[in-house]
Amino acid sequence: MLANYTRSAKALSDLLKREGVEDTQVLSAIADIPRHIFIDDVLKHKAYENTALPIGQGQTISQPYIVARMTELLRLAGVRKKVLEIGTGSGYQTAILAKTFAKVYSVERIKTLQWQAKRRLQQLDLYNVTMKHGDGWQGWQSQAPFDGIIVTAAASKVPQDLLAQLADGGVLLAPIGESDQKLIMVIRKGDNYKEHVIAPVRFVPLVPGDIE
Repeated sequence: MLANYTRSAKALSDLLKREGVEDTQVLSAIADIPRHIFIDDVLKHKAYENTALPIGQGQTISQPYIVARMTELLRLAGVRKKVLEIGTGSGYQTAILAKTFAKVYSVERIKTLQWQAKRRLQQLDLYNVTMKHGDGWQGWQSQAPFDGIIVTAAASKVPQDLLAQLADGGVLLAPIGESDQKLIMVIRKGDNYKEHVIAPVRFVPLVPGDIE
């Protein structure tokens, strides 16, 4: 473990505040969570840079600004309690969600990544997260409805199964598109879904199916 990670994580939080992240709970979570434990040893020296990094299996740990901003956007939309994350990956975004929402459900299609992420969250004593190995396109029907759904890989279109799992008034945040991706926010009002384009983004693709 990096001896000075507390200082490094606080510096990262301060940087994100200068970049425009305002939610104090999100910034506190960034300062509290040791990002280096979610990263392979060879890249640990880059753990507190504001950059995405590879984590194996063709996946990445997202840029901290994107992690913080997506979390903040859900909170700005009024989400506080029950959140579904599609794409556990390294578990870093999951950890930030666990610090800022009451209950987190997270789905990961790659079994080895899911196992590693679960171990890291236990190491951090974050026990308000429930994980599932499965196809993110299908969400987690048995645990629906969700107040918020956050998708951490880019789908070619908004997954309809995820929209159906939103609570009334719930919010879905997802990168949509292939070569030209945009972060989309969808708000459910009864049977109506209102879509807002937030910003251009760049994520790995949301691949259907699961891998043992």
